[in-house]
Amino acid sequence: MSETAIWPSVRYTDAHAAIRFLVDAFGFERVAVHETGSQVDHAELRWPGGGGVMLGSASREDSTIAGLPPGTGSVYVVTDDVDGLFERACAAGATVVDGPRSQSYGSGFTVRDPEGVFWSFGTYRGAGS
Repeated sequence: MSETAIWPSVRYTDAHAAIRFLVDAFGFERVAVHETGSQVDHAELRWPGGGGVMLGSASREDSTIAGLPPGTGSVYVVTDDVDGLFERACAAGATVVDGPRSQSYGSGFTVRDPEGVFWSFGTYRGAGS
């Protein structure tokens, strides 16, 4: 798989809890967490299939996205194991928005994390893939 050049960035009120949730519920891999005291200045979580997400504490006022409210946004992630990942996410406490279903372009589901960010996972890899 080619290197992914797009990395969504999200702010969380409790970034440490968000990191644990994203690792436990979805299978992201914790790569880097840079902190000042209890504040997460920058964290990088990689997706096993390529790419990842960056996140930090909402208390970080010098962030370029400091104006965004914490817990907002929507991220789509490609997976080949829609059903297995859905079960894992539910077991970890994700809030189901749209359960697994098939569409003409692939299958997938959408859940929310504890702070409200929407996470969609599906088999759609983009047009021409």
